[in-house]
Amino acid sequence: MSSTTAPAAPAAPAPARRAEPASGSLNRDRTGTEAGSRPAQVPILWLALLAAPVAAGANAPVLILPDMARSFGVGTATATWMVTAFAWAMAAGTPLLAALLRRRGLKPLLRLSTALVLGGTALVAVAPWLPVALAGRVAQSLGGAGLVAAAMNLAGSARRMGVISSGFGVLGAAGPLLGSTLTDAVSWRLAFAVSAVAVLAVPAVARYARQTPPGEGRFDARGAALLIALATSLILLPSTPLPALAAALLTGLLLTLHIRRRPEGFVPVRLLRSPLFLTSAALGVTLSTTYFTLLFTVPSLLQDRAGWSKGAIGTGQLLTLLTASALSWLLAAGSARFGRTAVRATLVTVGTAAVATAAFADSGPLLLLAAGAAAFTATGANATLSVHAASAGPDTHRPTAIGLFALSYQLGGAFGPGIATVLVLG
Repeated sequence: MSSTTAPAAPAAPAPARRAEPASGSLNRDRTGTEAGSRPAQVPILWLALLAAPVAAGANAPVLILPDMARSFGVGTATATWMVTAFAWAMAAGTPLLAALLRRRGLKPLLRLSTALVLGGTALVAVAPWLPVALAGRVAQSLGGAGLVAAAMNLAGSARRMGVISSGFGVLGAAGPLLGSTLTDAVSWRLAFAVSAVAVLAVPAVARYARQTPPGEGRFDARGAALLIALATSLILLPSTPLPALAAALLTGLLLTLHIRRRPEGFVPVRLLRSPLFLTSAALGVTLSTTYFTLLFTVPSLLQDRAGWSKGAIGTGQLLTLLTASALSWLLAAGSARFGRTAVRATLVTVGTAAVATAAFADSGPLLLLAAGAAAFTATGANATLSVHAASAGPDTHRPTAIGLFALSYQLGGAFGPGIATVLVLG
């Protein structure tokens, strides 16, 4: 994924080729058209609306887990499966739906994603039992994954990705308080409907879409199944360590053997041999895990260590995470000037400080600062490292690279609640 706008005016007149993006965009990659015939770039606010509501839906349960647990007659720790299932579906669904985008184009992806979001939302709204609600959450998440994949592939530059990631941060920050407010006013079920707001952007985004020809070759179903099995095993590590570890080792071995047989399959070997892609994905999952762990543990720590009320916690988190989202956009906007090494060093340093502060701080402001620092690193990583990962391979692998990076990032959304359950909620 690279810039879809021409650079700032150079000192000398630009040659004719400069009308194209430096590295191409999804439309360039898929159609091979020249810049003059490309459709207009999708306005970034539509892309932010397409992707960001899923963050509010993901974080809405943070303060209402006890309400959901009482509704279904289960424990609070069991209710966290509503969060884990959502994160699992995002992690597994993003590369799958990115593959659909690559092979079939934008419009089929938007249609399928819209149907999943609306159908899943309706199922959660009427679910009498937890397993039914979990099925609805999975459908919501799969649809959201498709919308996010579309937005990320259409973004094009780190600056525009920063707007999308900041939108994630803003609505993610508002998610806990919004979920609590809607629960108190109506029902916790309404809190899970906020992710459906994203479908309002679908008609506008679809107007900029064009049909793309089917991808070459057959779909690597075995590679996709093995990757999803590996991701599922990893997600279950916090709750069932030994069986999940055994399953992860087995599926990892089978996936490795399969990649050797099909080096250009669902997981291209060229990406796995790229230090840039591997470093970006590893940092993405680490910083995402830190953020989601603190997102679910800091409210309990604020209550236990500082004696804050639920309303104060929600308001404090909202203000802190909003600030962090704004700062992460500044990092994304300036990432091209800073360079990859400086961006990575900033993210790692701030992320480490966030963990240390949360582990030892007793005061409310310091705990909120830890949550904000973790949000800054996770949101900044999503905006900047996804661009790094997308540039690690040829243009034809760009949607795949984005999908696999998003999978690694979303794994943190599954690891975090599981770790929080082990550390605090359990």
